[in-house]
Amino acid sequence: MTDAPQDAVRDAVPDEVSDEVSDEATERVGSDADAPDASEGQDAAEAEDEAGPADGPVFEAADRRGRIVADAEGVRLSYDEEACEFRWDELAAVESAKGRFGKRFTVTVHTPDRRWYPIDLLAPDRGRIAAWEAELDAVLDAYFDDEAP
Repeated sequence: MTDAPQDAVRDAVPDEVSDEVSDEATERVGSDADAPDASEGQDAAEAEDEAGPADGPVFEAADRRGRIVADAEGVRLSYDEEACEFRWDELAAVESAKGRFGKRFTVTVHTPDRRWYPIDLLAPDRGRIAAWEAELDAVLDAYFDDEAP
């Protein structure tokens, strides 16, 4: 094989352009060196996650496809690639239901504009559903203000 096409391209680019490109690349490398180390930011984020909302209860339930997290910040639902997040002041109601014969646990988030967002999770066993209900009730009692203004 010959390097003729590469040599032709290299010869076709004026020297001024290649110098400008190399100067821009040098500036980028220099600005990246001045930026804080990415691992430092990760350490701070991990420390914040560990501290989290330590003052109150947290509810977290998940199966292979879905996840519910309720804490001091609000309620977060995710199912496959879809996700939504609600602050406590954006909610009109949160209700839960368990399947009569199965291991299905459903949480439905209602908003003031009459929209609702249900999510179904499959519990590992029926006893886990009772624990999830108790944990969710504790979080709702702590953070959700169900009184109308």
